[in-house]
Amino acid sequence: MLSGTCVPDAIRRGLGLAARGAGDWCDLYRAGSAANPIAPENRILRLPAAFVAPGSPRAAVGYGAAVWQGIFDAAYVQPGDYLVGEDGVFFVASITRLGPVLCVRTNRTVTIGRPIAPVMAGVSRYGGVTPAATEALMTAWPASVLSRQRDGGRGALPADAPGVSGGAGGWEMLLPGVPGILLRPGDLVQDDLGRNAVLSGTELTALGWRLFARQAGS
Repeated sequence: MLSGTCVPDAIRRGLGLAARGAGDWCDLYRAGSAANPIAPENRILRLPAAFVAPGSPRAAVGYGAAVWQGIFDAAYVQPGDYLVGEDGVFFVASITRLGPVLCVRTNRTVTIGRPIAPVMAGVSRYGGVTPAATEALMTAWPASVLSRQRDGGRGALPADAPGVSGGAGGWEMLLPGVPGILLRPGDLVQDDLGRNAVLSGTELTALGWRLFARQAGS
């Protein structure tokens, strides 16, 4: 009979064997800084992996679902690592001793910055912040970015105030936690499609960042 300390290793080895039969080879990346976690220099190894719906490998993952179950040997994997393979780009959200490995499938790449220039009083009443006046916090991070229901507002500019007719909705974003980086409402987001947003809510959970953003119309 296996001891308690050996059971997690046996489970991981078994998942690794299952991934060899059912999965594809993936590159594993571990961020070395707050910029571009899947840059070539951050690649640390290759391993077979498969991704299925949480709870049942036979179930399909439906619309709006970002969390998947990872099947692979997690002996050398840490929460926050990225796996890049045929099924897409995933980050590892949670690894438990005996339970499943939870992964988040990403669909966009985002850069988050913080305004550093104060709004100055003057003739012009423009109160926006330009990219040149922001401090980069996280640059080129793959993230899950899913639409939220339209809420009537879309940003921080006067013309975009809540209640404006036709205002755009927002996003719910999932990202790994990064040591030393604390995101807060008011930070600015831009994705790889050139869309801009302002964070309206930030929540650091055991699985990483859960962010809410209002899309800016200008």
